[in-house]
Amino acid sequence: MKLRTKLSIAFFSVIIFPPILIFLATTTRIFKHSIPAYNTFALNGNAYMSLFFALILTGIMVTVWLYHSMISPIKQLTEATRKIAEGDLDFQVELPNGDDEIAALCSNFEEMRKRLQKSAAETMENESENRTLISNITHDLKTPVTSIKGYAEGLLDGVADTPEKRDKYIQTIYNKANDMDRLINELTFYAGIDTNRIPYNFTRIDVSDYFGDCVDEIQVDLESHGISLSYENALKSGVRIIADPEQFKKVINNIIGNSIKYMDKKGGKLSIRLKDAESAVIIEIEDNGKGIAKKDLPYIFDRFYRTDSSRNSSRGGSGIGLSIVKKIVEDHGGRVWAESDLGSGTTILMEFRKYKEK
Repeated sequence: MKLRTKLSIAFFSVIIFPPILIFLATTTRIFKHSIPAYNTFALNGNAYMSLFFALILTGIMVTVWLYHSMISPIKQLTEATRKIAEGDLDFQVELPNGDDEIAALCSNFEEMRKRLQKSAAETMENESENRTLISNITHDLKTPVTSIKGYAEGLLDGVADTPEKRDKYIQTIYNKANDMDRLINELTFYAGIDTNRIPYNFTRIDVSDYFGDCVDEIQVDLESHGISLSYENALKSGVRIIADPEQFKKVINNIIGNSIKYMDKKGGKLSIRLKDAESAVIIEIEDNGKGIAKKDLPYIFDRFYRTDSSRNSSRGGSGIGLSIVKKIVEDHGGRVWAESDLGSGTTILMEFRKYKEK
C-alpha cells in the first residue's frame, strides 16, 4: 500500500468513523455490555461527549496504525544511520511488510549497507594484501642488495684478485640487479592490476615465429642456471593469435622464472610445447622441479599464495607472479591451469583462440 493511500485512509477514518460510532451509540444498544459509557451517552443524548470519545478512539487507532507502518521503520533507519556513522556495518535493517515508499526506502537502505559492508571488507583485504606485498618485496630486495654490496666491496678491497674472480663477481652483481629490477617491475604491474590500467597493445602475432624468438632468449638464461631446454612446435605454419607481445612475454618469463625458482635438481629440464587444438592453440611449459602438492594446486594462481611457508633467499619473490600470469592470460581471452606431481615437476598450460580472417 502506497504512503499516499495510507494517509488518505487515516484522513477519511478521522472524518467518517466518529459519526458512524455516534450513530451506532445513539440508535442501538450494541455497546451496552462491552462499553457501558456508550449507552450512557446515548441515553443522555450527549452528542458532544460521544463525538469527543469517538475522535479519541479513532485517533488512537490511526496513530497506532501509522506508527507501526511509518514511524517505526523511520526510527529503525535513524538508528541504522547512527551505526553507519560510527563505522558499524554489522547489522541488518528489518524490512517492513508492504510495497510503499517506506518499505522501498528500507530496502534501498539495506542494499546500501550491504554494499558498504562489502566495500569495507574489500578495502581491508586490499590493505592486508598491500602490507603483504610490501613485506615480501622488502624482504626479497634485501637479499640482492646485500649480495651486491658484498661483491662490490670484494672488488674494491681486491679480494677478487684474478680475472676469473672479477668476472664472477661482476656477473653476480649483474644477476642480482636483474632480480631487483624484476621485483620492482612486478610491483609496478601489480599497481596497474589494482587500478585496471594495464597498457595493452593487441596485435596479430604468428605463434611459431614469436616462440622461436623467445626460445633463443630463454635458452641463454636457463643455461646460466644449469637447466636444459627442449622446444616442440606442432603448429601449422601461419597460425596466429591476438596478443600484446610485451605482456605475453611477461607471462612466459613469469612461468619460467617460477620454474627456475623451484628447481631442486641438478639436471634441471624445461620443455616448451606448442599444440594445435582445432580453433585454439595450447601452450605447455613443463619442468622437472619439486612439483606442487595436490592441496596447493587449486590456489597457485591466487595473489600472494606461496606453497612454501618459509621465506628463504633461494625462493623469494613477491608472491604475485602467477596471479599476474592469470590476469594477462584472461585479459587475452584465454585460460590457464596447472598440472603437477609432487617431486616430479609442474606443467603450466595455456589456451588461446586462433585468429581467423573474416
